[in-house]
Amino acid sequence: MFDVNHPQLIRFRTFSKAYGLAGVRVGYAITNAPLATAFNKVRNHFGMNRLGQVAALAALSDTVHLENVKAQVKHSLARIADIAVANHCIAIASRTNFIAIDCMKDGAFAQRVLATLISKGVFVRMPAVAPQNRCIRISAGTKQHLDLFETIFPEALRAAEQ
Repeated sequence: MFDVNHPQLIRFRTFSKAYGLAGVRVGYAITNAPLATAFNKVRNHFGMNRLGQVAALAALSDTVHLENVKAQVKHSLARIADIAVANHCIAIASRTNFIAIDCMKDGAFAQRVLATLISKGVFVRMPAVAPQNRCIRISAGTKQHLDLFETIFPEALRAAEQ
């Protein structure tokens, strides 16, 4: 995992993704006592309101929901990886709610794939720095989102060849 006693390490976590609290801006930090004391000097800039605190406590107690979301994300990422492989691309393993797909060419090619996907209503992102810029980043989604991606991705790859 990580050593909380490291003098320069603060691990931040948010409730934005799996807990579904992105708009509430809830998070926490884990670190050692001296660094926490120093961090407390600016803590008010990152404070939570009462609604955020209540939502976080409720989210922490709803383990069934969290496990369902994690299972859905895992299934979604596996499907995205399968779609990538079916299209002769590489899905890069991820422990997040998104997966990077190596389009197997250069950044310009990936940019064209990205543009086509976006023009067809598929929201994707792309790393900006080589060599990662030959990848596109796909977030976990619903069955309908992944069905659309599965249909449009091969078209986007073909269009990028031209």
